[in-house]
Amino acid sequence: MNGPIDTNSWQYRQINARAPGLSYLANALIDLVEEGYPVVAGTADLQYSNGLVRFAQRFPERFTQFGISEQNMVSAAAGMASTGAMPFVATFASFLALLCCEQIRTDVAYSALPVRLIGHHAGISLGFYGTSHHATEDLAIMRSIADLTVVAPADGPQLAAAVKASVNHAQPIYFRIGRGQEPVVYDDGVDFQFGKAIVHGEGSDLTIIACGSMVHPSREAYRALRAAGKSVGLIDMHTVKPLDTKAVLSAAAHSRFVLTIEEHNILGGLGGAVAEILAEAGSPARLIRHGIRDEYSLIAPPTHLYKHYRLDAAGIEATVLEALG
Repeated sequence: MNGPIDTNSWQYRQINARAPGLSYLANALIDLVEEGYPVVAGTADLQYSNGLVRFAQRFPERFTQFGISEQNMVSAAAGMASTGAMPFVATFASFLALLCCEQIRTDVAYSALPVRLIGHHAGISLGFYGTSHHATEDLAIMRSIADLTVVAPADGPQLAAAVKASVNHAQPIYFRIGRGQEPVVYDDGVDFQFGKAIVHGEGSDLTIIACGSMVHPSREAYRALRAAGKSVGLIDMHTVKPLDTKAVLSAAAHSRFVLTIEEHNILGGLGGAVAEILAEAGSPARLIRHGIRDEYSLIAPPTHLYKHYRLDAAGIEATVLEALG
């Protein structure tokens, strides 16, 4: 189902102009191929939306356009992995996590095959496309599947670092990423270790634990709060499974409050994972889960949705101040 790539097309030019973060995925895969890794890639009719058109142009023999056939794509990726290939397959996070859950569980994870699943346009980033395209349950679903690593990079550089680190990771991985328009948090070449959180700062009043697209607004809120004299910490919990237990318990030991921030239902995702650790450890720190509060997300431009759900920097800052009284 592959065809020639029109680099003068509107779609190709829009990827370059409007979603620069997506170039990190394709470029990282291109680098891995050039380093000798048996990387192959595929998508379900979304090569322009996820930027894999760049990879297809460079290595057409390693790219498969599956069409609108997401479940078959995941099963085919499992088959490719069983032959020694290193497949990366991508589609909208809502389709990948929900529609393909059975194939991910049985064909990929149960079979212990090193497939890399890229769920892009996660959370509410698709805005006007509505509930069917919003992925606010995917973290909960994916982290409940045994032997599946779940990662939510904050930006393009961290995604590239995670993709390159995955070549030494035996388990299948679910990467949860945005739409390529996320502000940059890290420099190119940022160090990445699965299961090892990045601590931006410690605080005695409250520690923010964020993942994915919420790291940047959380960092903006963190800086404003610190400038206002609040003792606030910040952790980038890029690996939602396995969670960095030591980082969570250290934050709870030093802060009165722990606040999780996620572009996801507060049930079962990052907040749920942190709650499990704190409860099992008997931590006295109070946990506050901030995200979408067990409801179907509204339909609006992403910027409006982030403001409505208080998932922008101002909303996160206000949530912290409310917690601190």
